[in-house]
Formats: sequence, structure tokens, C-alpha cells
Amino acid sequence: MTALSALRARLASFDHAYAVAIQLRGTTGRGQFIVWTGNPIQPFRVSPTLPPLGEQLLVWVA
Repeated sequence: MTALSALRARLASFDHAYAVAIQLRGTTGRGQFIVWTGNPIQPFRVSPTLPPLGEQLLVWVA
């Protein structure tokens, strides 16, 4: 596996996903879900909908 750059690692971190989810919650007024994707390039994803099979719900920002 190729090592990620420091910037890529920071942007793909859980902390960054959580910050994005908080911003989206404030902007849209809708709850946001942080899911674990299992993909090393994008390990976390923020979504307004529940995750599909193969992805694991980590946090619901209500």
C-alpha cells in the first residue's frame, strides 16, 4: 500500500469527518452520519442517509 501524504491523512481523518458533519448539520439542519467505509484512501465518509451494506455507522450528528 502507498503511504498517504500528511495532508491527505489529515483530510481523511475521523476528526475532519466529524468537523464536516458538524458544519453540514448547522448548514442543512439535517442529521449527518459518519460512516467507516473500509477504504484506506477514504476511511470515513459523511452522509445525510444511513450507510449501505458494507459500511459501518460510527456517529450520528443530530
